Amino acid sequence: MAIFLGSIADDYTGASDLANTLTKNGLRTVQTVGIPDPALALPDVDAVVVSLKIRSIPASDAVTAAVSAERWLRQRGAGHVLYKICSTFDSTDAGNIGPVTEALSDAAGGGIVLVTPAFPETGRTVYFGHLFVGGQPLNESPLKDHPLNPMHDANLVRVLTRQSRNAVGLIDLACIAAGPGAVKARLNALRTTGITAVIADAIFERDLETLGEVALETPVSTGASGLGLGLARALVRSDRISPGGAATVDAIRPVGGLSAIVAGSCSKATLHQLDIAERSMPVLRLDPERLLAGPDEIAAAISWAGDRISAGPVVIAASAAPETVSRLQSLYGREASGHAIETATSIIAAELVERGVRRLVIAGGETSGAAVDRLAIPAFLIGPEIAPGVPVLRTIGNAQGDMLLALKSGNFGGEDFFTAALAMMR
Repeated sequence: MAIFLGSIADDYTGASDLANTLTKNGLRTVQTVGIPDPALALPDVDAVVVSLKIRSIPASDAVTAAVSAERWLRQRGAGHVLYKICSTFDSTDAGNIGPVTEALSDAAGGGIVLVTPAFPETGRTVYFGHLFVGGQPLNESPLKDHPLNPMHDANLVRVLTRQSRNAVGLIDLACIAAGPGAVKARLNALRTTGITAVIADAIFERDLETLGEVALETPVSTGASGLGLGLARALVRSDRISPGGAATVDAIRPVGGLSAIVAGSCSKATLHQLDIAERSMPVLRLDPERLLAGPDEIAAAISWAGDRISAGPVVIAASAAPETVSRLQSLYGREASGHAIETATSIIAAELVERGVRRLVIAGGETSGAAVDRLAIPAFLIGPEIAPGVPVLRTIGNAQGDMLLALKSGNFGGEDFFTAALAMMR
């Protein structure tokens, strides 16, 4: 298998978001879970997105995992590797965006790296290096209360500088509007000053197309799915590939079986989606503190689902309001409480699959990662889009047989996302 574009995603929902974007913009795409086993047969595609869980782990571990994935992608022909990050730039001052970006650049021989989390389709824009979420500065948006990586600074040059060895620059909107030639000239000028990473403004899709054309001529870039859009369109325009798509009828052939939803995200969007879902299907809201106390809450949830799931989809949610999450973190520690909830929801998801669930919706990046790992799913074929950034995923090579999944980042999807997802998964 030879590919044109490789990507390393820092979580599983972000990976499916990117794979969805690449597919919509003309690339045949597969998403893998980690570096695939050599025995796994993958279809011929234009792009591979390697899903990792490296957003909130120690920076040194994130670097090791990302560099290994980069090596695997280069060995399969990838001329450019995109480090896919969240469009809200979730990262602490210890990393991991800066350390991984620098490590991937070093592995590719150095040079300057374009960095932008902009994705106008989902309300993420960058202006004079400041990130806006739905028109609000990042530090005034709901992301200021993110349970794992609260974001208190909208100035991405400052954010990335605090976690990088080298200096960070800016390419503003006026330069980008002047076209690829102007951007390349600006990058060359910044490179001579010792800058190795550059935050790039982007307000409109045409800005992403300019950045994608420039980035494709370099070995590495860092960004959200918006930059993937720019790279995909640049590849199609280059005539190096024939426009195609893995979002085929085959990707959503019916799988039958039961259906369920498992939610671990504490985002405002997911909490509202749960309220809406409760109008049409049974919803069990777990007590996060009891989950931390022991296995009884897990056993009760599985029993509750077993009594209801044959009659239709059920929802099991460990999601909680920000104030509840903060209280638990103060009592048990941020890492310990998060890990306990991820483990609990992944066990519940696996038990539901054991009982016949073949259509599964999972809300939350860390929740999705833990569940996919426990189910040992090695790869996905990308199907049609449910909501911006969230495609239907058909499993490849998993022991349970064909399944359809949707992995939703916490803030993604409209209020009726859960019912819309199940309607597309038959």
